Amino acid sequence: RTWPSRLPSPLRRRREGGHTRLPTADTSVTTMEGLTLTGVLRKAAGDFPSRRAISISGRLELSYARLHQLVDAAAARLADAGVLPGDVVALAFPNAVELVIVFLAVIRARAVAAPLNPAYTKDEFVFYLSDSESKLLVTNAEGNAAAEAAAAELGIPRSAAFLPDASGTLELSLPSGRTAADGTALPLDTRVNDPSDVALFLHTSGSTSRPKGVPLTQFNLAASVKNIRSVYRLRETDSTVIVLPLFHVHGLVAALLSSLSAGAAVALPAAGRFSASTFWADMRASGATWYSAVPTIHQILLDRHATRPEPAYPELRFIRSCSASLAPAILEHLEAAFVAPVLEAYAMTEAAHQMASNPLPEDGPRKPGAVGRPTGLEMAILDEEGARRPPNVPGEVCIRGPNVAKGYKNNPEANKAAFAVGWFHTGDVGFLDADGYLHLVGRIKELINRGGEKISPIEVDAVLLEHPDIAQAVAFGVPDDKYGEEINCAVIPREGADMEEAEVLRHCRKNLAAFKVPKRVFITDSLPKTATGKIQRRIVAEFFVPPAKAPRAGA
Repeated sequence: RTWPSRLPSPLRRRREGGHTRLPTADTSVTTMEGLTLTGVLRKAAGDFPSRRAISISGRLELSYARLHQLVDAAAARLADAGVLPGDVVALAFPNAVELVIVFLAVIRARAVAAPLNPAYTKDEFVFYLSDSESKLLVTNAEGNAAAEAAAAELGIPRSAAFLPDASGTLELSLPSGRTAADGTALPLDTRVNDPSDVALFLHTSGSTSRPKGVPLTQFNLAASVKNIRSVYRLRETDSTVIVLPLFHVHGLVAALLSSLSAGAAVALPAAGRFSASTFWADMRASGATWYSAVPTIHQILLDRHATRPEPAYPELRFIRSCSASLAPAILEHLEAAFVAPVLEAYAMTEAAHQMASNPLPEDGPRKPGAVGRPTGLEMAILDEEGARRPPNVPGEVCIRGPNVAKGYKNNPEANKAAFAVGWFHTGDVGFLDADGYLHLVGRIKELINRGGEKISPIEVDAVLLEHPDIAQAVAFGVPDDKYGEEINCAVIPREGADMEEAEVLRHCRKNLAAFKVPKRVFITDSLPKTATGKIQRRIVAEFFVPPAKAPRAGA
């Protein structure tokens, strides 16, 4: 495998004109302990051993000392079973305490954690397991039929993890293989986490290719959690409820890892996923002081507030919104309903999540419609030639810093385009105002952003074209009040075929995760094309959907 290997020095900074330049948000990232995520988390466990780390309302509670014990024991098991440094371990779980323990154990063993959406189909699991070169699949005790079938097809062994109670041992069924006894495995006590270790492997959907693999190092993650912790002044007295899936960088880094790096408490929903009916009860039970979510979830909570308000809401320090654009009107409704400042942020997988955020009230004004100031990294607005744009003039948002990945895995063409002239090019268009706040005004990429889930239309195209009665197909995004964007598609049936919308949707549901299935299908006999015959995706929506203002870019 080819991992981009250049590790940035946290002390190396060049002063250049025309861009916002900030130091890392927490200068302790330059200390050895702060150079790895495992080091940051180990320090928090040592500083706050008796404080609550993880809980599931009414079922389980783990202190930092207990979580640390469970993680080290599981890491030793992985090492003894032959999981080597650099091996990729795929994780297909709902939001569960076992996922947290196994994730932290994998990176402690110097292996690479690859969390996957448990709702993927078998074919999707085959792609992600293959592309990541996974050596092991771990699920919860209930298992995952699609993931297991994909692993079996690829010859990847499967393990299951189960924690019976807070005082019990994590049950981790591991396949036999390389062992410490035969000299081919490396015991845990010989493994020292290095800043350059790839710790997390995620995919980000591209607009012109299959999803791209993003390797994030211990150093990237340590810098990211410190940036987030600093901007929001997270402390051991804070607590949050995880509402987003932990296979997504938003939930994993912003909510879970940033909290654990601060000695703060994290609660997982008992159902393993967000539920509006239990959210506020979980928030009260855990003594939550903040939460982070995508705009779709904020809207769901507002809808419930309007019809079935809670008798009282917990006193929150702030509410964070990220992963898609938050309309200023929704921000105002949130602040009025839940009496807390709402801070919109901007993030991408390639930046190990956060790139910019509105500040807490004590640190500056928050601006509705803006995603805030750069956090712990350098940001420039560049034109097509790579020249800087002045304030208030739109261009491409480009970044660099210790939390930014150094490239995609095995994808030199994408790396050449995205990591050019010393910057990561986000593909989003925006401008910095006179106060240094970033405003996103559009996007270059054709990525469909459905409620914070980034979906590649090329991937949906490929599935549509697998149907024997479809001759041509194109997927595209359209504005949507609830999700920001929704997926539609247009298809041209093969001559003589009697194609119905229901059949197209049945095919999609069989071969795509539910969130990727088009909401509406247009059956047509023509599609707009260039002179060379290429379908013009960017203008397809104009042919089928009434004109509407395009949604602002978000990440």
